[in-house]
Amino acid sequence: MLKHEAFNVSDKLIWADLGCGSGTFTAALAHLLNKDSIIHAIDLNNAALQKIPETIQHVVIKKHHADFIKMQFPFENADGILMANSLHYIEDKLSFLKRIKTHLKKGNCFLIIEYDTEITNPWVPYPVNFQSLKELFKQCGYTSITKLHERNSVYNRAMMYSTFIK
Repeated sequence: MLKHEAFNVSDKLIWADLGCGSGTFTAALAHLLNKDSIIHAIDLNNAALQKIPETIQHVVIKKHHADFIKMQFPFENADGILMANSLHYIEDKLSFLKRIKTHLKKGNCFLIIEYDTEITNPWVPYPVNFQSLKELFKQCGYTSITKLHERNSVYNRAMMYSTFIK
């Protein structure tokens, strides 16, 4: 879901993975980053966090046990934010994005993986389809919003998409 010619992060060294879980996408991102990059892996589930190694492909993983929606971010001047199936937990997405943007470098980027649906369920309480995501990030001043990949979700309820935003 991440590899794509539009997704060039050779100059992006500091990342945060918000709602990283056990690190599936943390690891995928680490394989695409330069040596000595840093990923701040943030999740409320401490047991899941402990499954993530301290380094992956010479990328340092700094683990933070916290609720990424409410926390004081443990980074300043990050280059990129990865949110894989976590944006749909945020009710007020616009306020959240404006708040996190103050912790990012100029020229920052987002990598978002979400369900392409507006139908809520207990596991996706505040869904954001691709069209809504584009409008949301345009409101935050982003101009390049590229869909990288699309595939069926495991549960076949909706398509999943990955998007690179800068």
